[in-house]
Amino acid sequence: VVDTERGEFTVGGRVVRAGEVISIDGTTGEVHAGAVPVQPSPVSRYLAGELAPTEDQLVGAVHRLLGHADAVRRLGVRANADNAADAALARRLGAAGIGLCRTEHMFLGDRRVLLERLILADDPTEVTAALDALLPLQRADFEAILTEMDGLPVTIRLLDPPLHEFLPPLPELTARVARAEALGVDPGRDATLLAAVRRMHETNPMLGLRGVRLGLAVPGLFAMQVRAVAEAAARRVRAGGDPRPEIMVPLVGDARELATVRAEAEAVLATVADAPVIPVGTMIEVPRAALTAGEIAAEAEFFSFGTNDLTQTTWAFSRDDVEGSFLPGYLSAGILPVSPFETIDERGVGRLVRWAVAEGRATRPDLTVGVCGEHGGDPDSVAFFAGAGLDYVSCSPYRIPVARLAAGRAAVSATDTSETR
Repeated sequence: VVDTERGEFTVGGRVVRAGEVISIDGTTGEVHAGAVPVQPSPVSRYLAGELAPTEDQLVGAVHRLLGHADAVRRLGVRANADNAADAALARRLGAAGIGLCRTEHMFLGDRRVLLERLILADDPTEVTAALDALLPLQRADFEAILTEMDGLPVTIRLLDPPLHEFLPPLPELTARVARAEALGVDPGRDATLLAAVRRMHETNPMLGLRGVRLGLAVPGLFAMQVRAVAEAAARRVRAGGDPRPEIMVPLVGDARELATVRAEAEAVLATVADAPVIPVGTMIEVPRAALTAGEIAAEAEFFSFGTNDLTQTTWAFSRDDVEGSFLPGYLSAGILPVSPFETIDERGVGRLVRWAVAEGRATRPDLTVGVCGEHGGDPDSVAFFAGAGLDYVSCSPYRIPVARLAAGRAAVSATDTSETR
């Protein structure tokens, strides 16, 4: 019984009040009163590289199972990682590379002001100064990640920030300026910021100036990032490493967008001595890109499906909104059997994936195709991607063992089905 007014609930005659500590066994669901001593499971320690596979019976079984899966699976498993620490963890967990390095995540926290400065710059001199400040930071980040993933592919996505995430909130700025004016105080920089934010304000920023559109709208932005990737890779080559970066252009909807960015990227790459060959590809995350994949493949050396956005744009769902409003009702009423953000919608989004793979490879038979949305770590979705002919899935580091097992299972199931036929 839950009493929200008194802030307590009762179970089996035991009253638990707000502020009391309880412990929940994540495996059994059993609830204990008070704090229960805990310790890392042997499997967690093994996956983190802290325990050898011979030191525990359960760990030994998991190690053998993962080994069997790796021996039969055709589908590669990469990681979504944005920093060197996550890259190192992913490698320990068995990742065969990084399928998605989100560069906008490198500008959170203290660095956020640098990206804000670039976006709000309104003359070429300010833009150049902002880019010059960003270049060494990006180069150092990429070099650290390439060092951890030496010899393995690292797919680096060029900046894809919805602008509202890197600009001061319009209501907050408006209130500050109004407050200063009411007090007869000069609002100073806030007034300049307010004018810039109003100029760039978008009603629906997720469908606005982001991804490839931002790179085309801000001269030099993508060129700076490409140079940072190339210079980082060149440093690794000179240090005796084997860097394998790949450059991914986000939110492409038309082959001409990609052709423009690719030409700029290739011009930059040609100026960096000692850089290895760096392929340029794109993320397929809007329906038009999937439907025109044959044209886009003429400009792309690889595809990676961004199934999070592809699901949103195909369903016309805003994930942030629907998961907190009507989606739970749809699931409980059986309108949807499972959230399309958890398991790939095979009949809708999945058809776009299959179409894009077929059309892309019709144009470019050697096209490498992966997926880097959260579906890459979902076992049912992994099975679908294996059947759709993808080369790899990419997921968060801690989901890599699950993806490896799912890929192995998909390969065995495909073999069993073939033999039955």
